[in-house]
Amino acid sequence: MADTTTSNLLLTKPEVGASTDTWGTKINTDLDSIDALFAAAGTGTSVGLNVGSGKKLKLVGDVIDTNGNELLKVTATASAVNELTLANAATGGVPTLTASGDDTNIGFELISKGTGEITANVNGKDVFNASSNFGFKNRIINGAMVIDQRNAGASITPTATVYSVDRWQATVNVASKASFDQTTTAPTGFTNSMLVTSLSAYSVAAGDLVTYRQQIEGFNIADLAWGTASAATITISFWVRSSLTGTFGGSVKNGDSTRSYPFTYTISVANTFEQKTVTIAGDTSGTWPTDNTSGLILSFGLGVGSTTSGTAGAWATANYNSATGATSVVGTNGATFYITGVQLEKGSTATSFDYRPYGTELALCQRYFEKSVNQGTSITKNAETSFFATVPTINVANSVTYATQRYAVTKRTAPTVLVYPYTTATNTTRISTDGGADLAANSAFVNAVSDAFFSVANTSGGIITTGSQLIFIGNWYASAEL
Repeated sequence: MADTTTSNLLLTKPEVGASTDTWGTKINTDLDSIDALFAAAGTGTSVGLNVGSGKKLKLVGDVIDTNGNELLKVTATASAVNELTLANAATGGVPTLTASGDDTNIGFELISKGTGEITANVNGKDVFNASSNFGFKNRIINGAMVIDQRNAGASITPTATVYSVDRWQATVNVASKASFDQTTTAPTGFTNSMLVTSLSAYSVAAGDLVTYRQQIEGFNIADLAWGTASAATITISFWVRSSLTGTFGGSVKNGDSTRSYPFTYTISVANTFEQKTVTIAGDTSGTWPTDNTSGLILSFGLGVGSTTSGTAGAWATANYNSATGATSVVGTNGATFYITGVQLEKGSTATSFDYRPYGTELALCQRYFEKSVNQGTSITKNAETSFFATVPTINVANSVTYATQRYAVTKRTAPTVLVYPYTTATNTTRISTDGGADLAANSAFVNAVSDAFFSVANTSGGIITTGSQLIFIGNWYASAEL
């Protein structure tokens, strides 16, 4: 009877009746083979597996951890020709996971379960979130507080709700309780922040409100599917610094303020920038616009009365701007509050701040507000002038001719256009027609406004001949804010 082998490890089974020496020799050889197969066991308390060159390890079951829980599942594919190759690296190198196989061009796919995220982490911080890293990752515009078309960095002290840096509103119903300044005090990686300074020790009444907020256009949050069973989770992250410590508040709410989610965060160390994150499960109720109206409002409370403060951490059918019990910045005279790097993204993990090119960020702002003067100049009736001239469409019957100005960016809707006239002596607009006299001036000369352009009209009388031009000299702005 001849020797035989086992079916899996191919160990030798000596023929029955062979000599004792034959049995011993073959068994010893196989024991050495088995020992080599498990040679990765370094301490004797655990067993490794060393599959020799050219050999293959077939996994039929699952790989489990030390608790007996499933760690890795291997799924077989009939006639598979492509696979993953995992390689380690020497000092200075990096391990790799590579698609390999018979095909020429091979990618590989990472698939999450349900609404789970796929992320990458560098130095302890997530830098990639698959659901938000492509397209419009940060739904906040001008989150780094860099662009300030209206004020050119000048401080404002609101007596009512006004815009500070682009897209950000200082929302107040009590006058002159705080000043708002674009500053260069910022954490590493940022150049600007918004500084809010309390101008008194004001005790907010139940209906009082001092917040800093941004309204997000419905088109830009449509994919969140809020108001449906598929509502996506969002994560808000920001850098904050204050002379005060404690629990601070804010909220997320819909455009008509009928659904809101108050949240809190803690400032632990005074006068030190700290990064905060707030994760919010999407709202499955309420109405969340997905058009060019206000879809979502993010607010940071600076002093909010009990009427519009609510319990943190839950959706409510109410208009809440902050969380009950949150610190009031305007309650302490001279208190300071800085904020920058504000990001609102889809997913349950805060990723690195979405630094968009300056020109891109400016264009995003100009969808809502645009001015004719240089970016570093505030909008006033000043000596900086802009002009436009067109070969007009001549309306002989009514003796009217027009000059048209196109915006740099199509507006959210037909904006409000205000003309700031300029002459050296008077606040009149110079609208000239081939040597004609200056016309009386104000925004009444704005003739037509659309989301793409506006026009001014010469209504001084007289027939304008073919080939003449209508020239406007002065400054203007167009506002299509939410």
